[in-house]
Amino acid sequence: MPWQEVSTVSLRQEFVMLATAEGANVRELCRRYTISPKTGYKWLGRYRRAGPEGVADRSRRPHRSPTRTPFAIERAVLAVRVAHPAWGGRKIRAVLRARGHQTLPSPSTMTAILRRHGQIAPEAGRKHTAWRRFEHDAPNRLWQMDFKGHFALLHGRCHPLTVLDDHSRFAVGLQACGDETGRTVQARLTACFRRYGLPEAMLMDNGSPWGSDVAHPHTPLTAWLLRLGIRVCHARPYHPQTQGKDERFHRTLKAEVLGTRVLLDLATCQREFDRWRAVYNLDRPHEALGLAVPASRYRASPRVFPEVLPPIEYGPDDIVRKVVVGGELSYRNRPFKVGRAFCGYPVALRPTQTDGLLDVFFCHQKVAQINLREHEDVE
Repeated sequence: MPWQEVSTVSLRQEFVMLATAEGANVRELCRRYTISPKTGYKWLGRYRRAGPEGVADRSRRPHRSPTRTPFAIERAVLAVRVAHPAWGGRKIRAVLRARGHQTLPSPSTMTAILRRHGQIAPEAGRKHTAWRRFEHDAPNRLWQMDFKGHFALLHGRCHPLTVLDDHSRFAVGLQACGDETGRTVQARLTACFRRYGLPEAMLMDNGSPWGSDVAHPHTPLTAWLLRLGIRVCHARPYHPQTQGKDERFHRTLKAEVLGTRVLLDLATCQREFDRWRAVYNLDRPHEALGLAVPASRYRASPRVFPEVLPPIEYGPDDIVRKVVVGGELSYRNRPFKVGRAFCGYPVALRPTQTDGLLDVFFCHQKVAQINLREHEDVE
Protein backbone atom coordinates (compact mmCIF):
# COMPACT_ATOMS: atom_id res chain seq x y z
CA MET A 1 0.00 0.00 0.00
CA PRO A 2 1.25 3.58 -0.60
CA TRP A 3 2.27 6.01 2.10
CA GLN A 4 -0.55 8.08 3.59
CA GLU A 5 -0.96 11.48 2.00
CA VAL A 6 -0.32 13.42 5.21
CA SER A 7 3.36 14.22 5.90
CA THR A 8 4.90 11.66 3.54
CA VAL A 9 8.50 12.73 4.10
CA SER A 10 8.13 12.72 7.88
CA LEU A 11 6.60 9.24 7.78
CA ARG A 12 9.61 8.02 5.79
CA GLN A 13 11.98 9.61 8.29
CA GLU A 14 10.11 8.20 11.26
CA PHE A 15 10.00 4.76 9.67
CA VAL A 16 13.74 4.58 8.99
CA MET A 17 14.60 5.91 12.46
CA LEU A 18 12.57 3.12 14.06
CA ALA A 19 13.63 0.46 11.54
CA THR A 20 17.34 1.14 12.09
CA ALA A 21 17.04 0.93 15.88
CA GLU A 22 18.70 -2.05 17.54
CA GLY A 23 16.47 -5.12 17.45
CA ALA A 24 13.86 -3.55 15.19
CA ASN A 25 11.53 -5.89 13.30
CA VAL A 26 11.43 -4.27 9.86
CA ARG A 27 8.59 -6.36 8.45
CA GLU A 28 6.44 -5.72 11.52
CA LEU A 29 7.10 -1.98 11.17
CA CYS A 30 6.12 -2.18 7.47
CA ARG A 31 2.83 -3.70 8.53
CA ARG A 32 2.24 -0.99 11.12
CA TYR A 33 3.01 1.77 8.61
CA THR A 34 0.82 0.05 5.97
CA ILE A 35 3.59 -0.22 3.37
CA SER A 36 5.02 -3.24 1.59
CA PRO A 37 8.36 -4.73 2.73
CA LYS A 38 9.73 -3.83 -0.71
CA THR A 39 8.96 -0.16 -0.11
CA GLY A 40 10.31 -0.29 3.43
CA TYR A 41 13.62 -1.85 2.39
CA LYS A 42 13.89 0.60 -0.52
CA TRP A 43 13.79 3.58 1.87
CA LEU A 44 16.14 1.86 4.28
CA GLY A 45 18.63 1.38 1.44
CA ARG A 46 18.42 5.03 0.44
CA TYR A 47 18.82 6.11 4.05
CA ARG A 48 21.94 3.98 4.52
CA ARG A 49 23.49 5.33 1.32
CA ALA A 50 22.66 9.00 1.73
CA GLY A 51 21.46 9.52 5.30
CA PRO A 52 18.39 11.70 5.91
CA GLU A 53 18.68 13.26 2.45
CA GLY A 54 18.02 9.84 0.97
CA VAL A 55 14.43 9.85 2.23
CA ALA A 56 13.72 13.58 2.04
CA ASP A 57 12.46 15.53 -0.95
CA ARG A 58 15.86 16.56 -2.23
CA SER A 59 14.53 19.55 -4.12
CA ARG A 60 13.55 21.09 -0.77
CA ARG A 61 16.92 20.59 0.89
CA PRO A 62 19.09 23.74 1.13
CA HIS A 63 22.38 23.67 -0.80
CA ARG A 64 25.45 23.61 1.47
CA SER A 65 28.82 25.19 0.91
CA PRO A 66 31.99 24.74 3.01
CA THR A 67 32.94 28.37 2.36
CA ARG A 68 29.88 30.07 3.79
CA THR A 69 30.46 33.66 4.79
CA PRO A 70 29.34 35.00 8.17
CA PHE A 71 26.45 36.69 6.37
CA ALA A 72 25.31 33.35 4.95
CA ILE A 73 25.45 31.76 8.39
CA GLU A 74 23.48 34.63 9.85
CA ARG A 75 20.91 34.26 7.11
CA ALA A 76 20.63 30.53 7.83
CA VAL A 77 20.13 31.20 11.54
CA LEU A 78 17.33 33.64 10.79
CA ALA A 79 15.71 31.25 8.33
CA VAL A 80 15.44 28.54 11.00
CA ARG A 81 14.07 31.08 13.44
CA VAL A 82 11.42 32.19 10.94
CA ALA A 83 10.35 28.56 10.43
CA HIS A 84 10.36 27.88 14.20
CA PRO A 85 9.78 31.15 16.10
CA ALA A 86 10.06 29.51 19.54
CA TRP A 87 13.53 27.99 19.02
CA GLY A 88 16.61 29.56 20.60
CA GLY A 89 20.33 29.57 19.79
CA ARG A 90 21.11 26.07 21.08
CA LYS A 91 18.38 24.38 19.07
CA ILE A 92 19.13 26.35 15.91
CA ARG A 93 22.84 25.49 16.14
CA ALA A 94 22.04 21.79 16.56
CA VAL A 95 19.69 21.88 13.57
CA LEU A 96 22.24 23.63 11.33
CA ARG A 97 24.93 21.16 12.35
CA ALA A 98 22.57 18.27 11.57
CA ARG A 99 22.03 19.82 8.14
CA GLY A 100 25.74 19.74 7.44
CA HIS A 101 27.10 23.12 8.53
CA GLN A 102 30.57 22.45 9.93
CA THR A 103 31.84 25.88 11.00
CA LEU A 104 29.24 27.48 13.22
CA PRO A 105 29.34 30.15 15.92
CA SER A 106 28.50 29.32 19.53
CA PRO A 107 24.88 29.14 20.72
CA SER A 108 25.33 32.44 22.56
CA THR A 109 26.46 34.09 19.32
CA MET A 110 23.41 32.71 17.52
CA THR A 111 21.21 34.05 20.32
CA ALA A 112 22.91 37.43 19.87
CA ILE A 113 22.11 37.29 16.13
CA LEU A 114 18.44 36.66 16.94
CA ARG A 115 18.40 39.47 19.48
CA ARG A 116 20.13 41.86 17.09
CA HIS A 117 17.45 41.25 14.48
CA GLY A 118 14.64 41.72 16.98
CA GLN A 119 13.72 38.03 17.15
CA ILE A 120 14.03 37.74 20.96
CA ALA A 121 12.40 40.00 23.53
CA PRO A 122 14.78 41.06 26.35
CA GLU A 123 12.71 39.32 29.04
CA ALA A 124 12.22 36.04 27.11
CA GLY A 125 15.23 34.28 28.59
CA ARG A 126 14.00 34.81 32.15
CA LYS A 127 10.55 33.26 31.73
CA HIS A 128 11.28 29.62 32.62
CA THR A 129 13.62 27.82 34.98
CA ALA A 130 14.64 24.25 34.15
CA TRP A 131 14.61 21.54 36.82
CA ARG A 132 15.64 17.91 36.91
CA ARG A 133 13.11 15.13 36.37
CA PHE A 134 13.19 11.38 36.71
CA GLU A 135 13.51 9.54 33.41
CA HIS A 136 12.81 5.87 32.61
CA ASP A 137 15.82 4.04 31.22
CA ALA A 138 14.30 2.66 27.99
CA PRO A 139 11.55 3.49 25.48
CA ASN A 140 8.03 2.21 26.12
CA ARG A 141 8.61 1.63 29.83
CA LEU A 142 6.15 4.45 30.48
CA TRP A 143 3.94 6.66 28.32
CA GLN A 144 2.44 9.85 29.74
CA MET A 145 -1.06 10.77 28.55
CA ASP A 146 -3.18 13.85 29.08
CA PHE A 147 -5.56 16.31 27.46
CA LYS A 148 -4.24 19.80 26.94
CA GLY A 149 -6.79 22.46 27.75
CA HIS A 150 -9.39 22.68 24.98
CA PHE A 151 -9.54 25.77 22.82
CA ALA A 152 -11.88 27.39 20.31
CA LEU A 153 -11.69 26.84 16.57
CA LEU A 154 -13.52 28.89 13.98
CA HIS A 155 -15.92 25.95 13.87
CA GLY A 156 -16.21 24.09 17.18
CA ARG A 157 -13.61 23.30 19.84
CA CYS A 158 -10.52 21.11 19.93
CA HIS A 159 -9.43 18.88 22.83
CA PRO A 160 -5.77 17.94 22.11
CA LEU A 161 -4.93 14.43 23.33
CA THR A 162 -1.18 14.02 23.89
CA VAL A 163 0.76 10.77 24.47
CA LEU A 164 4.49 11.05 25.19
CA ASP A 165 7.17 8.38 25.72
CA ASP A 166 8.87 9.12 29.04
CA HIS A 167 12.41 8.02 28.07
CA SER A 168 12.76 9.59 24.63
CA ARG A 169 10.13 12.39 24.75
CA PHE A 170 8.90 10.93 21.45
CA ALA A 171 5.36 12.14 20.77
CA VAL A 172 3.55 8.86 20.19
CA GLY A 173 0.23 10.61 19.69
CA LEU A 174 -1.07 14.13 19.14
CA GLN A 175 -4.74 14.01 18.29
CA ALA A 176 -7.30 16.75 17.66
CA CYS A 177 -10.38 15.39 19.45
CA GLY A 178 -13.88 16.80 19.51
CA ASP A 179 -14.52 15.63 23.08
CA GLU A 180 -12.82 13.91 26.02
CA THR A 181 -14.86 10.72 26.26
CA GLY A 182 -13.41 7.29 26.92
CA ARG A 183 -14.67 6.04 23.55
CA THR A 184 -12.77 8.79 21.71
CA VAL A 185 -9.56 8.15 23.65
CA GLN A 186 -9.76 4.39 23.12
CA ALA A 187 -10.10 4.83 19.36
CA ARG A 188 -7.09 7.17 19.20
CA LEU A 189 -4.98 4.94 21.46
CA THR A 190 -5.82 1.93 19.31
CA ALA A 191 -4.26 3.68 16.32
CA CYS A 192 -1.14 4.47 18.38
CA PHE A 193 -0.87 0.90 19.66
CA ARG A 194 -1.18 -0.54 16.16
CA ARG A 195 1.72 1.59 14.94
CA TYR A 196 4.07 1.70 17.93
CA GLY A 197 3.08 -1.37 19.94
CA LEU A 198 2.10 -1.50 23.61
CA PRO A 199 3.96 0.24 26.45
CA GLU A 200 4.62 -1.44 29.77
CA ALA A 201 2.79 1.29 31.71
CA MET A 202 0.85 4.52 31.18
CA LEU A 203 0.67 7.53 33.50
CA MET A 204 -2.37 9.81 33.58
CA ASP A 205 -4.08 12.19 35.99
CA ASN A 206 -7.21 11.54 38.05
CA GLY A 207 -9.72 13.27 35.79
CA SER A 208 -12.18 11.89 33.28
CA PRO A 209 -12.06 9.72 31.20
CA TRP A 210 -9.24 7.77 32.92
CA GLY A 211 -9.90 8.75 36.53
CA SER A 212 -12.90 8.52 38.81
CA ASP A 213 -12.47 9.00 42.56
CA VAL A 214 -9.68 8.33 45.03
CA ALA A 215 -11.27 5.19 46.45
CA HIS A 216 -12.09 3.66 43.04
CA PRO A 217 -9.97 5.49 40.44
CA HIS A 218 -10.49 3.17 37.48
CA THR A 219 -12.83 3.66 34.52
CA PRO A 220 -13.85 1.45 31.57
CA LEU A 221 -10.96 3.00 29.63
CA THR A 222 -8.32 2.00 32.21
CA ALA A 223 -9.94 -1.44 32.55
CA TRP A 224 -9.37 -1.85 28.79
CA LEU A 225 -5.72 -0.84 29.21
CA LEU A 226 -5.31 -3.39 32.01
CA ARG A 227 -6.77 -6.10 29.77
CA LEU A 228 -4.09 -5.23 27.22
CA GLY A 229 -1.43 -5.94 29.86
CA ILE A 230 -0.57 -2.27 30.43
CA ARG A 231 0.05 -1.14 34.00
CA VAL A 232 -2.03 1.95 34.81
CA CYS A 233 -0.57 4.70 37.03
CA HIS A 234 -2.47 7.74 38.27
CA ALA A 235 -0.66 10.95 39.21
CA ARG A 236 -0.88 12.33 42.74
CA PRO A 237 -3.93 14.58 43.08
CA TYR A 238 -3.10 18.29 42.66
CA HIS A 239 0.49 17.50 41.61
CA PRO A 240 0.71 18.27 37.85
CA GLN A 241 4.52 18.03 38.05
CA THR A 242 4.10 14.22 38.21
CA GLN A 243 3.43 14.48 34.48
CA GLY A 244 6.09 17.11 34.01
CA LYS A 245 7.29 15.92 30.61
CA ASP A 246 3.79 15.99 29.13
CA GLU A 247 3.11 19.37 30.76
CA ARG A 248 6.32 20.70 29.16
CA PHE A 249 5.20 19.23 25.83
CA HIS A 250 1.94 21.17 26.19
CA ARG A 251 3.87 24.41 26.66
CA THR A 252 5.91 23.73 23.55
CA LEU A 253 2.77 22.87 21.57
CA LYS A 254 1.17 26.14 22.65
CA ALA A 255 4.27 28.19 21.82
CA GLU A 256 4.96 26.65 18.42
CA VAL A 257 1.47 25.86 17.10
CA LEU A 258 -1.54 27.04 19.07
CA GLY A 259 -0.24 30.47 19.99
CA THR A 260 0.65 31.46 16.44
CA ARG A 261 -2.55 30.93 14.44
CA VAL A 262 -6.33 30.50 14.48
CA LEU A 263 -7.43 27.12 13.15
CA LEU A 264 -10.55 26.45 11.11
CA ASP A 265 -11.85 23.08 12.29
CA LEU A 266 -10.76 19.70 13.66
CA ALA A 267 -9.51 18.44 10.29
CA THR A 268 -7.34 21.53 9.82
CA CYS A 269 -6.14 21.23 13.40
CA GLN A 270 -5.14 17.59 12.89
CA ARG A 271 -3.15 18.47 9.76
CA GLU A 272 -1.25 21.10 11.73
CA PHE A 273 -0.69 18.62 14.58
CA ASP A 274 0.64 15.99 12.15
CA ARG A 275 3.01 18.50 10.55
CA TRP A 276 4.34 19.78 13.86
CA ARG A 277 4.60 16.34 15.48
CA ALA A 278 6.96 15.30 12.67
CA VAL A 279 9.09 18.39 13.32
CA TYR A 280 9.07 17.74 17.06
CA ASN A 281 10.04 14.07 16.76
CA LEU A 282 12.48 14.22 13.86
CA ASP A 283 13.94 17.73 13.57
CA ARG A 284 13.59 19.69 16.80
CA PRO A 285 16.60 19.27 19.14
CA HIS A 286 15.51 18.56 22.71
CA GLU A 287 17.63 20.12 25.43
CA ALA A 288 16.76 17.39 27.96
CA LEU A 289 18.23 14.88 25.46
CA GLY A 290 21.51 16.72 24.97
CA LEU A 291 20.08 18.38 21.84
CA ALA A 292 19.30 15.03 20.23
CA VAL A 293 15.92 14.59 18.55
CA PRO A 294 13.33 12.35 20.27
CA ALA A 295 13.21 9.87 17.36
CA SER A 296 16.91 9.11 17.86
CA ARG A 297 16.15 7.65 21.29
CA TYR A 298 12.88 5.90 20.48
CA ARG A 299 12.16 2.46 19.07
CA ALA A 300 8.84 0.71 18.53
CA SER A 301 7.63 -1.66 21.23
CA PRO A 302 7.93 -5.39 20.48
CA ARG A 303 4.57 -5.93 22.20
CA VAL A 304 2.06 -6.11 19.35
CA PHE A 305 -1.47 -4.80 19.84
CA PRO A 306 -3.93 -7.74 19.94
CA GLU A 307 -6.95 -7.18 17.72
CA VAL A 308 -8.88 -9.63 19.95
CA LEU A 309 -8.53 -9.21 23.70
CA PRO A 310 -7.11 -12.27 25.47
CA PRO A 311 -9.28 -14.05 28.06
CA ILE A 312 -8.87 -13.06 31.71
CA GLU A 313 -7.13 -15.85 33.62
CA TYR A 314 -6.07 -16.15 37.25
CA GLY A 315 -3.98 -18.60 39.24
CA PRO A 316 -5.29 -21.80 40.87
CA ASP A 317 -4.89 -20.34 44.38
CA ASP A 318 -6.82 -17.13 43.61
CA ILE A 319 -10.35 -16.58 44.92
CA VAL A 320 -12.25 -15.49 41.81
CA ARG A 321 -15.43 -13.43 41.98
CA LYS A 322 -17.46 -11.64 39.34
CA VAL A 323 -18.18 -7.92 39.74
CA VAL A 324 -21.88 -7.17 39.33
CA VAL A 325 -23.90 -4.05 38.55
CA GLY A 326 -22.96 -1.26 40.91
CA GLY A 327 -19.32 -2.34 41.03
CA GLU A 328 -19.70 -4.83 43.85
CA LEU A 329 -18.56 -8.39 44.44
CA SER A 330 -19.88 -10.89 46.95
CA TYR A 331 -17.60 -12.76 49.33
CA ARG A 332 -18.77 -14.77 52.34
CA ASN A 333 -22.29 -13.53 51.64
CA ARG A 334 -21.24 -9.90 52.02
CA PRO A 335 -21.04 -7.16 49.36
CA PHE A 336 -17.77 -5.30 48.76
CA LYS A 337 -17.36 -2.25 46.54
CA VAL A 338 -14.47 -2.50 44.02
CA GLY A 339 -15.50 -0.07 41.28
CA ARG A 340 -17.99 0.18 38.42
CA ALA A 341 -15.21 -0.07 35.83
CA PHE A 342 -15.04 -3.84 36.42
CA CYS A 343 -18.75 -4.63 36.11
CA GLY A 344 -19.21 -7.99 34.39
CA TYR A 345 -15.55 -9.01 34.77
CA PRO A 346 -13.97 -11.57 37.10
CA VAL A 347 -11.48 -10.34 39.70
CA ALA A 348 -9.10 -12.26 41.97
CA LEU A 349 -8.97 -11.99 45.77
CA ARG A 350 -5.58 -12.63 47.36
CA PRO A 351 -4.95 -12.66 51.12
CA THR A 352 -2.37 -10.26 52.54
CA GLN A 353 -0.13 -10.66 55.58
CA THR A 354 -2.79 -8.83 57.62
CA ASP A 355 -5.58 -11.07 58.82
CA GLY A 356 -8.89 -10.23 57.19
CA LEU A 357 -7.37 -7.96 54.56
CA LEU A 358 -7.55 -9.09 50.90
CA ASP A 359 -6.14 -7.46 47.79
CA VAL A 360 -8.36 -7.34 44.71
CA PHE A 361 -6.63 -7.87 41.35
CA PHE A 362 -7.99 -7.23 37.89
CA CYS A 363 -5.77 -9.03 35.37
CA HIS A 364 -2.21 -8.23 36.52
CA GLN A 365 -2.86 -5.15 38.67
CA LYS A 366 -4.14 -4.57 42.17
CA VAL A 367 -7.22 -2.35 41.90
CA ALA A 368 -8.79 -2.43 45.37
CA GLN A 369 -8.61 -3.88 48.85
CA ILE A 370 -11.37 -5.31 51.06
CA ASN A 371 -11.40 -5.59 54.83
CA LEU A 372 -13.47 -8.43 56.25
CA ARG A 373 -13.08 -7.11 59.81
CA GLU A 374 -14.81 -3.82 59.02
CA HIS A 375 -17.93 -5.72 58.06
CA GLU A 376 -17.71 -7.84 61.20
CA ASP A 377 -17.57 -4.66 63.33
CA VAL A 378 -20.69 -3.30 61.65
CA GLU A 379 -22.58 -6.45 62.40
